Parts: sequence; C-alpha cells; structure tokens
Amino acid sequence: MFIYINGDYMRSEEVRISPFDHGYLYGLGVFETIRVYEGHPFLIDDHIQRLNRALSELGIQKKMDSLFAQKVIKKLLQINNLLDAYVRVNVSAGESELGIRSTFYEEPTIIFFMKPIHIPAFQEKEGTFLTIKRNTPEGTFRLKSHHYMNNILAKREIGNDRSIEGIFLTKEGYVAEGIVSNIFWVKNNILYTPSIDTGILNGVTRNFVLKCAEKSGVFFEEGFYSQDELLEAEEVFVTNSLQEIVPLTRIENYSFSRKDHSVIKNLRGLYSEYKGYLKAADQLGG
Repeated sequence: MFIYINGDYMRSEEVRISPFDHGYLYGLGVFETIRVYEGHPFLIDDHIQRLNRALSELGIQKKMDSLFAQKVIKKLLQINNLLDAYVRVNVSAGESELGIRSTFYEEPTIIFFMKPIHIPAFQEKEGTFLTIKRNTPEGTFRLKSHHYMNNILAKREIGNDRSIEGIFLTKEGYVAEGIVSNIFWVKNNILYTPSIDTGILNGVTRNFVLKCAEKSGVFFEEGFYSQDELLEAEEVFVTNSLQEIVPLTRIENYSFSRKDHSVIKNLRGLYSEYKGYLKAADQLGG
C-alpha cells in the first residue's frame, strides 16, 4: 500500500518517522478514522473539524483543510486501486528536542494511510461491561489521541472476539462508551445516549445519528445513566465510522425485548439515504 507522509506518496515499507517526533516520545498526536464508500470519504468535513480542534488543544499550529484531505484521499485511492476503504489521518507534533516543551509545534508529521474494507451491512454484536473504568480526559475534552492505553487494556480484558463490544463505565458508575464506539439505547421510543460530559469521545457518527434521529422525529436525551437504566432498554446499538450502526442483541445475561430493531432500522435507513445522496451528487457532477 502507498501512504502519504508530509507531501510525499510512498510505499508503506519505505516510510520512516523520526524517534525524536514528540508524537512518539510523549504521545502528542491525534487521528481520525474515515470510511470511504465508492470513492466518497463519508462525513469528512466533520472529521477534519474535530481533528483541527484537537490540534489546537495540543498546541500543534496546523489547520488541515477538508479539500486538501479529500485530494490526498482521492490520490491514495487511485494509486492503491481502491474504492471502498478504511482511511486513517494521523497528525503528530513532529520532531523536536528531548524534553517537554510549552511552546507551539509548527512542523507536525502528517500521515494518511488506508486499507480495503468490507463489513456486513447489518451485523449484530453482544455487549459486556468492563471491569476497567473509563479514564478521564487528560485535557478539557477527550481527544482521539495517541493515548490509547485505557482502550488497549479494555480490549485485552475481553479478547479478540469481534462479535463482543466492551462497555466502559465511569469511575462513578455511569454508562460511558464502548471500546471503539459510542452507545445508544431505546426505551418507550425515546433514544438515550451518554452525555459528552461523562468524558466520552464526541463521536462524528454519534452526532450524525443524533441528527438522523431529529430528522426522523425520534426524541432523544443525553445524560448520565446507570448500568440498570441501560439494561432496561428495548433496543441497544453502538456506532462508529467504520461499522456505522450495530445492534447489541444482549449485554451479558440481559437480552432486549424489541427484536425487530424498528428504531435502529429507521436510523440505518436515513444513514444509507445520505450515503446514496453523496453518490448521486457525484454522478450528477454536484
């Protein structure tokens, strides 16, 4: 596979990063994961907006332009001969002297890479509560950052079974998020999801699903919810950019009463409609 790094397109085995990059030394870096459908990077403006906010929080003086990101992704799709892909955009602080610095970083390391992707259209998973608690954000809000140890330990706890999603609770016992997802549930036709004030990642797909709910007339609430409140749900699902909307059929010994996934199917329909609109616009030159 070819990778983009700081203006160059190179084979992955040829790419080198300095050991003095502060993304490597101190974890000063952030990333975005983007799903590409038939050449279209989905919700890319939202991803780049979140990336830029994170770069500002880290003191990396680089603002990425969405059109630039689309141009790089299009080029990589061409040279890697792909249409549907997992894309990761990675920005680290860049090379500097040893030692923690208080000044801004002006020459970050920027990397785009991708791989082919195929995920079943309507997969299901089971959930399990993690014993390890969700750590609190290291700054004012949670970044999609290189500080991933909390997620790694959680994944080690549940193992590599992709049909299971681990669910974090906060140290206070509130429902937080999945290891690689945001979580939602439905009771009495009301959609619930944890507030970002619990310290979770403000997911791009999470926000898009809330917009879909609003458009379809589904009332939703964001807040602080207990484990028991989640287990009283009729439908439960998790979201992320790669897997979209995935129902959880059960969490440990609790299964959920609404088997037809009516709210989930409604939201998935709107999700697919928006993807279809992007494709149609491209065909029409829009």
